[in-house]
Amino acid sequence: MYRAQVTITLKPTVLDAQGATVERALHNLGFEGVDGVRMGKYIELGVDAPDADTARRQVEEMCQKLLANPIIEEYRIEIASGG
Repeated sequence: MYRAQVTITLKPTVLDAQGATVERALHNLGFEGVDGVRMGKYIELGVDAPDADTARRQVEEMCQKLLANPIIEEYRIEIASGG
């Protein structure tokens, strides 16, 4: 069993309205030194696979088909052994 950690963010060219809202709110709270806030998603899941490469390929397919929108989002996958 492998543990997959997937971090999904908007591509740099896509306007991040949620990030901009959070940035404004932080400024309103007095955190003036904050800039360039980008929001994303974090997903952790177990993958039953014979090896790490197979687990990575399976998670890659999951991202392409469901977890991420490859048109506007990019993702990073980390695979670790353990359950």
